[in-house]
Amino acid sequence: MMAEELADIERANTPEEVLAALRDDMGRDGYQRDLDEAHVATFISRGKKLLVVFETLENALQVSPTGLPVTLDFVDDKGWSLLHVTSRDDSWFRASSVYEFIDELVDDCFFEDFDQVAFYGSGMGAYGAAAFSVAAPGSNVLAIAPQATLDSDRAGWDMRFPDAKRLVFNDRYGYAPDMVEGANRVTILFDPFRPLDHVHASLFQGPNVWRIRCRNLEGMIELALLEMGQLHSVIEAASNGTLRETDFFQMLRKRRDHARYLRTLFHACMRRNRPILAAYLCKTVLEKHGGGPFFRKNMVAVKKLISRRGPLPDWLMDESESPDDR
Repeated sequence: MMAEELADIERANTPEEVLAALRDDMGRDGYQRDLDEAHVATFISRGKKLLVVFETLENALQVSPTGLPVTLDFVDDKGWSLLHVTSRDDSWFRASSVYEFIDELVDDCFFEDFDQVAFYGSGMGAYGAAAFSVAAPGSNVLAIAPQATLDSDRAGWDMRFPDAKRLVFNDRYGYAPDMVEGANRVTILFDPFRPLDHVHASLFQGPNVWRIRCRNLEGMIELALLEMGQLHSVIEAASNGTLRETDFFQMLRKRRDHARYLRTLFHACMRRNRPILAAYLCKTVLEKHGGGPFFRKNMVAVKKLISRRGPLPDWLMDESESPDDR
């Protein structure tokens, strides 16, 4: 599909449309290059700050409401240049063609042309961002739920990605925690209630590493930040090396009004056998936002559960309920 055809499309629905949108935005000084059958690199030339993004086409199509990379809007808004390394499949960017491309950039002193360089990715892309950040010492890294490695000898405990076991993680650009040692600042966002994500995050050590816990976002941290309107602010602060935990949680206060987070929090309360807390959450949401089918339905269910265990608390009683209902 030609890039100009994308103007008539409300959202990208195919990998070809995603790549066409990137190509359409690259301008006269940019380029799009097929590294191999699975990987494409797109350079969009803007300003003297560079954001290097590793992302699968599937992630772009699923996360953004437009089906386009979320960082495309970011660089257009902030005037940053963008180097977007795209994977068509679950390759974890473990391909000689990707290594050779990064080597070529280093040999050409590409990164030295910019006043500031930052690497960004989520999940598989976060692994890529961390692993290849070694090519630009002094850069800042924002990695959302990264894998440290999927090498069987080092991470045999992570069985979520069986197809990745055929990939080689013990050669060049392999063990991501080692690759970030030369970075200026590495920010790791992860959900501590996802045990394997927690273990991977803990493998990133060093005085330049900041791990920030994003509780109850159920492996959808990037999507949640986007829906809360905070993703660009987080990317910008982390890319500038100025994001602090207190600042992040100030941004994350919007989760109190975020439906996805509130539903996840309800399920977390129920998993931990805290029906009173779950009922309080439902009551708060219903009073503050008028609720919705999810919270109205579960308020009824959780009240029944509590009443089977004993009397309902006064604050949980409806006006229509008599004292005999206690």
